[in-house]
Amino acid sequence: MRPWMLLPILCAISVPVAAKESMNVLFIISDDLTSTALSCYGNDVCQTPNIDALAAEGMRFTRAYCQATYCGPSRASFLSGYYPHATGVLGYKSPRPQIGDRQTWPQAFKDAGYYTARVSKIYHMGVPGGIETGGDGADDPLSWVERFNSPGPEWKAAGVGETLEGNPDGSRPVVGGNTFVVVEAEGGDEVHSDGKTAAKASDLIREKREQPFWLGVGFVRPHVPFVSPAHYFEPFKPFSKLSLPERVEGDWNDIPKLGINYKTSMNMKMDLRRQRKAIGGYYASVAYMDAQVGKVMTALRESGKADNTIVVFTSDHGYHLGEHDFWAKVSLRDESSQVPLIIKVPGKAPGVCNSLVEMLDLYPTIGNLCGINVPEHVQGTDISKMLDDPNHTVHEFAFSVAPMRKGFLIRTDRWAYIQYKEDASGGMELFDMESDPKQFTNLATSAEHQSIVAAMKLILKSKLAELRANDLAESVD
Repeated sequence: MRPWMLLPILCAISVPVAAKESMNVLFIISDDLTSTALSCYGNDVCQTPNIDALAAEGMRFTRAYCQATYCGPSRASFLSGYYPHATGVLGYKSPRPQIGDRQTWPQAFKDAGYYTARVSKIYHMGVPGGIETGGDGADDPLSWVERFNSPGPEWKAAGVGETLEGNPDGSRPVVGGNTFVVVEAEGGDEVHSDGKTAAKASDLIREKREQPFWLGVGFVRPHVPFVSPAHYFEPFKPFSKLSLPERVEGDWNDIPKLGINYKTSMNMKMDLRRQRKAIGGYYASVAYMDAQVGKVMTALRESGKADNTIVVFTSDHGYHLGEHDFWAKVSLRDESSQVPLIIKVPGKAPGVCNSLVEMLDLYPTIGNLCGINVPEHVQGTDISKMLDDPNHTVHEFAFSVAPMRKGFLIRTDRWAYIQYKEDASGGMELFDMESDPKQFTNLATSAEHQSIVAAMKLILKSKLAELRANDLAESVD
């Protein structure tokens, strides 16, 4: 062979094939956000253009369910990969003592060479208390290379404020704690926690680093107090124009005592004016949070990394805004147990998926999409096929719990079954979601539905046995 004929062969040997670039992950989570407050989910009063833009580019899931209907156990669950009753983390604690050296979701990426960081609330962090002090809450240091807090004034913010809860005569001042307080705040976005979070997250995205990243961006709004810069309130004024949800006479008469939510219009002593203002304050907080999402997404585009970054947007659970005269979280009705979920994967077509999914599915799904070894302990299911085929299904039902109420939810395509206490001694609820999507008529005591109730009891018993049969050193109740 003549020497010049060897040149292509030598070049092929000497030039290495470029390795496929690892995919980044941008995980954005809002606190206490119901999907019904987003315009991409059908709200025509509260406009969320930045989340809508993300939904237009990704897969929007219409029936995604959290595994616990308040912050602590929900976050511990999807981050650890275990159902709450598998670990026994049913309160506001880190899952680390229960899971030992098992990898959390961000930790699996960290151990695979990713730069992992959180900005503000990813694991549980008290709001407003933890935001005022800038503490780490129930965070897990092993999950992160770096972590950043975003302190803010919360209910102490300068502005026009009102306590709506437990204040029928208007004499109660603006207060802290887990209380319905509205503050039309002075100053701009970065006075408050979420504005600081957006700015820091944007800086981290713009940084030049050789490692791929898993970045958790935790916005605390619309969690109470409903605090945002005053101009975000303007579209919802006067608050008297805001509509309250449909209600029916005697709505609570056919449900067990444990089915009545911990916050109601009655025990909060909120008249109709205060209820409408609560909705306006919540919507203003959502609009403020949406603007911060827009800043982070702009930074991603400007960084040149958008074409190589999976974006997930969700919340830790839903929220009642007066449905059934219920407010806030904890309830296992759809408003509280459903979460918004949008997943944008570069190169995949946008769409809408109506199949049942769980937040636990995020760990294995995003892990597999990025080529990360997903630990065997993870109890979620890979739903990545839904990103190509929105008609694909993986779950016959979604499972959620409300430990504070000793409640369990089995949510199928047609039925929502809620049981209080494992032996059902706290009562049951059964709703036909086809004929009664707003869940007004409890069929659990109906003679013609006893076979369905019996089947749901068996499903629940089997599910609890299955999730408790895990690799943890000790069984937990």
